[in-house]
Amino acid sequence: MNSATDSKQASENRARPPTAPIVEFLLKHAPFDHMLAEHVEWLAEHVTLGFYAKDEAIVEPGGAVAETFYIIKQGRVRGESPRHRAEAWELVVGECFPIGALIAHRATTTRHRAVDDTFCFELSREDFETLLEKSVVFKGFCTSRLATLLAHAVRTMQADLATEVTGDSALNTPLKALVRRPPVTCLPSTTIHAALDAMNRERIGSIVVADDKRHPLGVFTLHDLLSRVIVAGLDLGTPIERVMSREPQALPPSAFAHEAAMVMASRGIGHLCVVDDGRLVGVVSERDLFSLQRVGLVNLSRSIKHAPDLESLIRLGRDVHRLVAQMLAQGASVHQLTQIITLLNDHITRRVIELSLAEHGAPPVEFTWLAFGSEGRLEQTLKTDQDNGIVFSVPAGQTAEQVREQLLPLARVINEALDACGYPLCVGKIMASNPECCLSESEWESRFARWIDQGSPEDLLKASIYFDLRVLYGADDKAKRLRAAVLRRTASTSRFLRMLAESALRNQPPLGLVRDFLVETEGEHAHAIDLKRRGTMPFVDGARLFALAHGIEETNTNARLRALAKAGIVSASEVDAWCDAYDFIQLLRLRRHRAQDAKGEPLDNYVNPDELNDLDRRILKEAFRQARKVQSRMALDYQL
Repeated sequence: MNSATDSKQASENRARPPTAPIVEFLLKHAPFDHMLAEHVEWLAEHVTLGFYAKDEAIVEPGGAVAETFYIIKQGRVRGESPRHRAEAWELVVGECFPIGALIAHRATTTRHRAVDDTFCFELSREDFETLLEKSVVFKGFCTSRLATLLAHAVRTMQADLATEVTGDSALNTPLKALVRRPPVTCLPSTTIHAALDAMNRERIGSIVVADDKRHPLGVFTLHDLLSRVIVAGLDLGTPIERVMSREPQALPPSAFAHEAAMVMASRGIGHLCVVDDGRLVGVVSERDLFSLQRVGLVNLSRSIKHAPDLESLIRLGRDVHRLVAQMLAQGASVHQLTQIITLLNDHITRRVIELSLAEHGAPPVEFTWLAFGSEGRLEQTLKTDQDNGIVFSVPAGQTAEQVREQLLPLARVINEALDACGYPLCVGKIMASNPECCLSESEWESRFARWIDQGSPEDLLKASIYFDLRVLYGADDKAKRLRAAVLRRTASTSRFLRMLAESALRNQPPLGLVRDFLVETEGEHAHAIDLKRRGTMPFVDGARLFALAHGIEETNTNARLRALAKAGIVSASEVDAWCDAYDFIQLLRLRRHRAQDAKGEPLDNYVNPDELNDLDRRILKEAFRQARKVQSRMALDYQL
């Protein structure tokens, strides 16, 4: 290099502000990479650099209010709970602490110790609070950092998928954006002829029947014209209230397209009223939703419900995978996706049952088909097997064994048909074709009573998913009575709850003391983590335990946790963090399944953390910490 080049380089170095290296470092890490440049520069100007030798304590629990905000520049820091030394985790470059103590103006409850020789950027509490006021992004991160990181990760993933799924509008479109014209209405006394004339004039396929204050009372469609007027031979002078579909489904203008699609798909309807403060403001049709989707949820749902044979159902099952990939790119939340997958799986199961009854004949006794496990919780992913059963009543003059013998052949046909549709037979034989899962109402109640009164932790480890039961086909009355009996018994049986907690605590989140994560050490999944067993199950088990302890009827994990917060049993902030953590792990599972499905590979729940980007690793680590907090709450409540 010549002297002129040296001189130019020296000049550039002199022109570069002294905080430039700090800014460059900060911009590599969340949340600083999303903050305004002036706020990052301000932060860089106000931090100092601290050094901590290996094993030196940086922050000790107790004592005075936390005074310093730390950002790890180099090295590693271990966080430890003084009460539970096993509850330790590592923080790495770019991570911050102790945010909770600084926000709450309290002493920290965690010991932070340098694992290696470590450098940290340090910001005083006064400057930390100033930055909170300056930067909305920084404040949002500090007050709900897991949710902020999760939103960042979801946006990144959507951007990656957008190149594969193009030309689609987001299913998060509010309904008010889909209402393009005032609704066409008529009074209940309007004649069928006048209503049809208005429909023809406006070129629409439906009309809303409303009172003079625009409160919707019913809907009349061209399908109603055929089935209720023409076939029935009614005079066109008949008032339309005689043939309308009453109590029309409605959502507010702020509801989203995915919610409308869910309602239409579950109810089997093609039109939905948009109602603001009781007044009709518009109508959304399935055609409006088709414009948002290449694989339409409503259309797919309807096709499943009317599939003529098993081969058609098998083909439609593949569209479920396409729809999930599309909706991931469109911005659907994990909670929405798992519920939609479950909804479509429900429809497939019901149609399989209907086709099986049509082919083999209905049994002489009525039965109710139950879903357990993830389907019972409405949170299925693309990888799911069968967990189902039957509950029946015993007619006079027969025994439960006689009824069971009549139902088991049909149950085998249904289980095998579901297997053909892509829902593998349960390895643990939790299926309706197993005599132990095809029981009368009193037999089910006795079985639950044995688990609750006499079950060991080993028994409950296998039986816990039965407590997530939900009806898929048949009358719900027997299942309602069964659920009520189970909740009465569980809420008053402390031994059972303690055993259930003991069973749940055997499955620890995979956080390591030396490495970020504990991974499988051998076999085909060496260096990977089982996201279902080690990730989502601590949340599922915890939510189930707390729900059974407090008489909460919900079966969905997020719904159970939200109900705990509403009842004041767990704080809302804790529940928010737990739900965000659970949703992120579910998101990783869905993303893994989608990638494997695209390659034609078998689906599994394993992820190698070394293959994740820095942001995903960071959120996954925080998600596992939240799983530990759920388990700590269980251990504390039941003295384990």
